[in-house]
Amino acid sequence: MKNMIDLNKTISAIQQEFQKEYPNLKIEFYKELHSEGEGSMKDHIINGDLTIADITNTNSDKTITPTPEMTVNELENVFAEYFKLGAQVFRKSGIVWLQTTTSDDLTLAEQNQTGDGYKDNDDDEIVDAMDRQELE
Repeated sequence: MKNMIDLNKTISAIQQEFQKEYPNLKIEFYKELHSEGEGSMKDHIINGDLTIADITNTNSDKTITPTPEMTVNELENVFAEYFKLGAQVFRKSGIVWLQTTTSDDLTLAEQNQTGDGYKDNDDDEIVDAMDRQELE
């Protein structure tokens, strides 16, 4: 991701930039932090019109620049450490978006590749073995 993330960016701007860079991934932000391997609850999602500064009680001057080599776990932890913000990366699997709870050790590039190309000739969506594990 070429753009840095700081306190003044809106959640929706961060999400759009992230998905432009990683089209088979999306990122959501939550009021609550989660532990490694845990998912986040849908009713804790933060409104996309807010900036990070609007949400957090921090005046951090730090920025985040996600890179393809960064693991999902590293990215989520940086949001928690710098901004006290719960972040969860999702991977597209067919027509479903899965929280990457069991594959947080994969890099953003690996997650993006995994989410790509799981369709058969009839355009029916196929869920691979890793995605089945994410659903459980």
